[in-house]
Amino acid sequence: MSFGITQTIDVRAIIPRERHSLIFSSFDALNEGQAIQLVNDHDPRPLHYQFNSRCPGQFAWTYLQTGPDLWRVQISKLAIASAAEMPGGSCCSGGACGGG
Repeated sequence: MSFGITQTIDVRAIIPRERHSLIFSSFDALNEGQAIQLVNDHDPRPLHYQFNSRCPGQFAWTYLQTGPDLWRVQISKLAIASAAEMPGGSCCSGGACGGG
């Protein structure tokens, strides 16, 4: 599947406490096959862990550039499995990703 980047989010210019909520709300607004590009001044690995916890199997994480001063990551939205296909009957806890 080819993913089209619909939005670039440069978090270097965003207040740290607002970054993850902006990224997740932007991801939630994507349609299947769309992607956001994240630009940061450090490896956003903790965010990757949050995506794994919040919406496992629903995203693809692709490093486009890996430092030393600039990281670019493409976060793509994959097909959302139906609730019946997911363990526990939900795609994510509480439907936070918009798919449950």
